[in-house]
Amino acid sequence: MAGAMAGAIETVRRVGDLRARVRGWKAEGLRVGLTPTMGALHEGHLSLVARALEATDRVVATIFVNPTQFGAGEDFSTYPRDEARDGALLARAGASLLFAPPVEEMYPPGFATEVRVSGLTDCLCGAARPGHFDGVAQVVTKLLNQAEADAAVFGEKDWQQLAVIRRLARDLDIPTEILGAPILREADGLAMSSRNRYLTAEERAVAPALARALTAAAAEIAGGRAPAEACADAAAALQAAGFRAVDYVDCREADSLAPVQSAPPARPARIFGAAHLGRARLIDNLPVPGAGR
Repeated sequence: MAGAMAGAIETVRRVGDLRARVRGWKAEGLRVGLTPTMGALHEGHLSLVARALEATDRVVATIFVNPTQFGAGEDFSTYPRDEARDGALLARAGASLLFAPPVEEMYPPGFATEVRVSGLTDCLCGAARPGHFDGVAQVVTKLLNQAEADAAVFGEKDWQQLAVIRRLARDLDIPTEILGAPILREADGLAMSSRNRYLTAEERAVAPALARALTAAAAEIAGGRAPAEACADAAAALQAAGFRAVDYVDCREADSLAPVQSAPPARPARIFGAAHLGRARLIDNLPVPGAGR
């Protein structure tokens, strides 16, 4: 129902109410931005709102913990949820509306449609978490259609997700402009993430090793070292630092996510890493300096 409050932000839970609000703004000649999230907000999420406000006049933030992007044994049931706190943060960040639908609004009885992006989802987190990006593509397609926003902002920490969303928007002729927002980091280099709260104090002290290992590997590749060798050493460094498992450390072209074989890379490239530390699965990525120049 429209008008419910979370903190000081207006909250709607039905698609019809969301569209009515957005269409009202557009009738006034205003541009509308969208920032999809799963809640458990931190400064990185709030930077998405700031980025959207640079490009639009009103921002709709969404909070929906999407069950279809979690695999068996993943943390869907325990994923942190605190809508009142998140709503207050969004209001202070300048968002105008929160769309927080229940599961049955997004996936009503009889729901039977899938959205799948081939190619870009075959590597990195797509290989490590089978089916994950099918769920992401499905829910993001729905949110883009539901909100009818002029622009939508996604964080570059999930670079592969951003590439998938840009592709589906192009392929399905969704007119919303897809914008990326830079990764926000803690003072010690750890990329901000909702899952960082799973870390114990001891694990939190180890976590910045992910960014350090990727930075070192990227510099080595830029200097001419074979990507496979640099990535293997980075993975070994993570295990030596205390990560219990490394899903991947890999160097890929920034746009196509094709594997990089040469050093320095002939096209813009990034190095990607995903590793497990305690209960948390941490991901990060950064550009290879000078790649493609």
